[in-house]
Amino acid sequence: MKKIIPALLTLLLIISCNKEDHGDTNLHIAGNVKGLNQGKLYIQKIVDTSMVVLDTIIINGKSNFESHLKLDSPEMLYLFLDRGQTNSIDNNLPFFAEPGNMTIETHIDEFFARAKVTGSENHKLYEDFLKIKSRFTGQKMDLIKKNLEAAEKKNVAQMDSIAEQNDKMLKRRYLYTVNFALNNAKKEVGPYLALSEIYDANIKYLDTIRQAMSPEVAKSHYGKMLTKYVEDRKKEEAEMAQ
Repeated sequence: MKKIIPALLTLLLIISCNKEDHGDTNLHIAGNVKGLNQGKLYIQKIVDTSMVVLDTIIINGKSNFESHLKLDSPEMLYLFLDRGQTNSIDNNLPFFAEPGNMTIETHIDEFFARAKVTGSENHKLYEDFLKIKSRFTGQKMDLIKKNLEAAEKKNVAQMDSIAEQNDKMLKRRYLYTVNFALNNAKKEVGPYLALSEIYDANIKYLDTIRQAMSPEVAKSHYGKMLTKYVEDRKKEEAEMAQ
């Protein structure tokens, strides 16, 4: 018995020493950037109009990483890859973070395109939105190309037709985004899309999304921002109408 007690105390001491204290954090991110042997990763968020670094992760030999953060509510964060002397426009990966355990797996090549993010319902919905948005972006690029060709030929009739097609496509994109945000207003991605994608839409659409938010989402970061934005827009439009 005398030999067992010291052994148990030693085991408890080892466990307590190995257990890291992450304070009051509520988000654990485990990730891997395949092919990255050396460099830095930054987890950032937008505060007002500036990027603020929440965590800096140094990669030296192993491509795995992890981070522990504190979130007041689900929010869009950004995983930024510092490639050192190598320049690339593909360095920033937005992900919709929410409390719990999340996983981010990607590759040093096509850092954004090959990313797989799991553990967040809001991010899954955001990815669903991006898939449809990419179709509208493709249509817009096609129209721009056709318009340039028509301009070179000085084909005014064709340019007018393209402008009309562009207006219709823009309206479809807005209506799709409104419906998506409205259908998902009980998740934080709803007010986020209203603010980031259709902030200049008719105020009645934004107000409808605001009213559809659940009490919990209304108290979230983006929920409060949307409520204030709608109130400010209403006040501004009322003053202009006088």
